[in-house]
Amino acid sequence: MAKFFDALTPAHLEFIAAQKIYFVASAPHAGRVNLSPKGMDTFRVLSATRVGYLDGTGSGNETAAHLLENGRVTIMMCSFTTAPLIFRIYGRGRAVHPGRADWAELRPRFGPPLPGERQLIIAEVESVQTSCGFAVPFFDYRGERETLIDYSVKKGPAGMADYRTKKNQRSIDGLPTGLPVPVTP
Repeated sequence: MAKFFDALTPAHLEFIAAQKIYFVASAPHAGRVNLSPKGMDTFRVLSATRVGYLDGTGSGNETAAHLLENGRVTIMMCSFTTAPLIFRIYGRGRAVHPGRADWAELRPRFGPPLPGERQLIIAEVESVQTSCGFAVPFFDYRGERETLIDYSVKKGPAGMADYRTKKNQRSIDGLPTGLPVPVTP
């Protein structure tokens, strides 16, 4: 049976700390729903009512576009190894870009620099839901993929800036993402 909470509890924090993968869902008022898997130890709990993740440069920038349009975001984690559990954080989010006032305050909380990092996605928690997860299969964690990091390092800062200018300024539905046009280093 599903249970709802107004904020993250100590048990939730323990569950989150053990996760190797999470999923981010967002949608515009009209257009495609986006659901993206994330990993690489990029998720952080900032408080009982605030979470975020360090977002690497990817093939699109759907979450940022959807947050700019309506702010809605859902983050889901599920247990693949222990007691079954599906865990969702429903919230209102925003993208924080390098060079912005709150970047300097928030970025240090997300660990060492990540080649190709693009922005932070910060969400204010509106509610937390847990549910059974009885049908979620067991999976074993074998490690992180280095592909995105290798790609970012190979392209270098100028190549990544060019890529973001060409591929990350608009969503697949044509919505602006709010990502500043990068200054080529």
